[in-house]
Amino acid sequence: MKIALMDSGIGLLAATAAVRRLRPDADLVLSLDPDGMPWGPRTPEDLTARALAVAEAAAARRPDALIVGCNTATVHALTALRARLEPELPVIGTVPAIKPAAAGGGPLAIWATPATTGSTYQRTLIRDFADGVPVTEVPCWGLAEAVERADQSAIDAAVAAAAALTPEEVTTVVLGCTHYELVAERIRAAVRRPGRPPLVLHGSAGAVAAQALRRLGARPAPGASPEGTLTVLLSGREGTLPAPALAYEEGRTLQAVSPAN
Repeated sequence: MKIALMDSGIGLLAATAAVRRLRPDADLVLSLDPDGMPWGPRTPEDLTARALAVAEAAAARRPDALIVGCNTATVHALTALRARLEPELPVIGTVPAIKPAAAGGGPLAIWATPATTGSTYQRTLIRDFADGVPVTEVPCWGLAEAVERADQSAIDAAVAAAAALTPEEVTTVVLGCTHYELVAERIRAAVRRPGRPPLVLHGSAGAVAAQALRRLGARPAPGASPEGTLTVLLSGREGTLPAPALAYEEGRTLQAVSPAN
């Protein structure tokens, strides 16, 4: 089994680690776009063109499925990616985990990029899956960019600023950007209030990895022999994991347990 994941940068690490946990025998292809990142400030048309190029570089390695490990790319490019690649290559998008978070009853906060916060896309998800649950949309200025650079002081500042915008009564936080899952425990520590119940965090990585296996008709096999290889594509060129990836447990583990392809 070979599974590809794509993003502009290292936000795909959380989903990659989830795939590796479920199927340590799967070969992985990570397709990043250092030449075109960040994708967030681009127009939808430009972002879609970049995403298609990154996806086609991954598709050339003949994977069995492709995970779009980026919320922004899913919003703007998923339809075009599926039109270009399916049915030969199943394409799995990443959607914020608003539905399972709302099932807990709230009140909840959705941490997302400023571009996504308040967007029609996010408001539609809230309407469809969190109707009647108190929801606060929290723009996280600079957090994804700080995570991408592994800039620890900038991460701390961005997390603190977003925590200050999160109401005291919030019991659940949806991580609406894949980068945020890499600093989930720092977010938990910043938002947890003394004397209140433990904060519940909802990311998308586990659900996306499970959905990829379902699309392939495959079952999780966490006990399989850890022989899956790792191929990294940087704007189409074969390379290695960017240095900031190794600042996170997901990146270090991936490098340590994945044979070279």
